[in-house]
Amino acid sequence: SIAAITGCVLMVVTRCLSMEEAYQGIDWRAVFLIAAMLPLGTAMDQTGAAAYLANLVINSIGVYGNLAILAGLMILSMITTQVMPSPVVAVLMSPIALTTAVNLGVSPYPFMMGIAYALAAAFLSPVAHPANVLVMSPGGYRFSDYLKQGLPISIIVLIISIPLLPILFPF
Repeated sequence: SIAAITGCVLMVVTRCLSMEEAYQGIDWRAVFLIAAMLPLGTAMDQTGAAAYLANLVINSIGVYGNLAILAGLMILSMITTQVMPSPVVAVLMSPIALTTAVNLGVSPYPFMMGIAYALAAAFLSPVAHPANVLVMSPGGYRFSDYLKQGLPISIIVLIISIPLLPILFPF
């Protein structure tokens, strides 16, 4: 993020881009959406909603081990992001993953990275990612096209990520 901001500043300073063009290039709706959802993540943490949901995850699939919990969080994130923007799902799922890791006494890194991977694999609907929406109309795609093409890719992401994440980021 620091490199991106530095690059933007350098583009304006070297006059490759005017300030007006820079402002027009910002998707302000996304900025305000993320800014508006950040308090929701904090509220989930402070009200105990994240702890409740984390305990629900642990109680329902925790008996199968940490890999099952990782898979459950990833699948829940992947499904949720099909109807909500990925940044919003990240804000909602992060406190749940962190609280789950704390309750289990394990590292939160595999859970957080699993959520990030699941959100990056938002291929099942055009709502899941802004790029999906941008190509839908010009490409003449339908909702079913995203499901047919995105489901195999999402399954591949899960099959590779679930066993690999604990190796790269141990519990």
